[in-house]
Amino acid sequence: MYQYDRYDQQMVDARVADFRDQVRRRLDGKLTEDQFKPLRLMNGLYLQLHAYMLRVAVPYGTLSAAQMHMLGTIADKYDRGYGHFTTRQNIQYNWIRLEDAPDILSELSTVEMHAIQTSGNCIRNISADHFAGAAADEVADPRPYAELMRQWSSFHPEFSYLPRKFKIAVIASETDRAAMRLHDIGIRIHKNDAGELGAAFYVGGGMGRTPMISHLVREWVPLDRLITYAEACLRVYNRYGRRDNKYKARIKILLHEIGAEDYAAQVDAEYQHLLDQGVEPPFAELERIRTFFADPSFVQGLSDGVDQSDQAFAAWVQQNTHLHRMHGYTSATISLKPVGGIPGDATAAQIHLMADLAKEFSFDECRVTHAQNIVLPHVEQRRLYELWQRLDAAGLATANLDNIGDIIACPGLDYCSLANARAIPLAQKISQRFADNGKEAVIGELKLKISGCINACGHHHAGHIGILGVDRKGRENYQLLLGGSEGADTSLGKITGPGFDEDGVVDAIEKTTELYLAQRQEGERFLDTYRRIGMEPFKEVLYG
Repeated sequence: MYQYDRYDQQMVDARVADFRDQVRRRLDGKLTEDQFKPLRLMNGLYLQLHAYMLRVAVPYGTLSAAQMHMLGTIADKYDRGYGHFTTRQNIQYNWIRLEDAPDILSELSTVEMHAIQTSGNCIRNISADHFAGAAADEVADPRPYAELMRQWSSFHPEFSYLPRKFKIAVIASETDRAAMRLHDIGIRIHKNDAGELGAAFYVGGGMGRTPMISHLVREWVPLDRLITYAEACLRVYNRYGRRDNKYKARIKILLHEIGAEDYAAQVDAEYQHLLDQGVEPPFAELERIRTFFADPSFVQGLSDGVDQSDQAFAAWVQQNTHLHRMHGYTSATISLKPVGGIPGDATAAQIHLMADLAKEFSFDECRVTHAQNIVLPHVEQRRLYELWQRLDAAGLATANLDNIGDIIACPGLDYCSLANARAIPLAQKISQRFADNGKEAVIGELKLKISGCINACGHHHAGHIGILGVDRKGRENYQLLLGGSEGADTSLGKITGPGFDEDGVVDAIEKTTELYLAQRQEGERFLDTYRRIGMEPFKEVLYG
């Protein structure tokens, strides 16, 4: 993984020193909250319902064991003993004292971490496939390109005050494991007919109150022109993006209003102008970065396969491991969704344990997924049972990846000042209901996502089943959506009809899955059956 050079460290240390002074002035009353707000947001610090929340950047979801240990230390020392892993592959702490924030950032800086650009109208944390560098189906490791984009976007003077926040994802396989087409810019590295690597750019995706799927604006960008084309995309957005209305400020609205073809033409013109100016970083910089992502010291000649005579272990292997490009290895996903648990939460002890397991089993590396789980990317198959036993003893061996119990949920009204409804208790009730009725394994792949407000931090638009919490005359109400997907077959869910109360929506989900089980054909996922039979049969069973 990437390691800081002197410039990186000086940049982060200077930011910590600046923020320490800003916090001191706020505590001394020399800055008002209105004056302090933009300063704290530039350092990932939000003021929530009950306390400050700190969001820490995890670039493209990659962490070393030392970094993971630091996250556990912060949870124990400065929070209430846990952290919350997010859909942006970051981690949040929900109970931060303002006076502690500079010390937290200082401690993070000792392990090459920070909270820069995790908030504000700037380019946010660059996300990527959590199986990057390990997946058998990728054409290249996308992380060097994500790191190049992180360096380009950090403190970029032209893009520090964009019309609205901006999110970029980079993948390198046909299978989209990063919700790439629901980003402001999605980049897919692929090969042309000549076998050369290049990038396809998708622009204008996003969720929130106006969900949209991105447009393919250019099929092929040479990799040594990646930054130039990205800069052209941002420049056109920065030029025309709405600053008078935050609800119409995202790039998806710009493409909707002027059309993808007009936008692409303007980007092409800006791209050519930048090429003429020679602003592309030297290709040698990409080659330098690439050396930090060299393969670990894989053991050669290992055989595939593992003894699965233990049924509980076999269920976990089948559900929570992913095909690796090296024989004898696998990528193992640690579910942070135990039955009745809070999706994405991990205790300090569990975080420390996962750090130890990363060092012991996965070449000192782990990943945060956009589905709020943790991946050990390089595990020898012959050691899987030993790993599973360690996870099982710590309550981290739930075998539910991509099933209905693997719920994505935002913090909701329990923490967030923007939320209209609670998401956490609902996720817990759904998880418990399907554990009790024993149907989770029978249902199979079904991605359920919950947002506590229209901002869609729980990605409800992209759930096979999505739930949106709204305020209806002072009471929490939950809209049910069906048919969303964040993969290569990206689609947006549609609202079934009138909403439900908390218990009612749990019942509605059970009725929905029962209809699926009655109607599915051989090999069909829930999403496949929904797309085949349409919305009406589900409306009938829900509303009569």
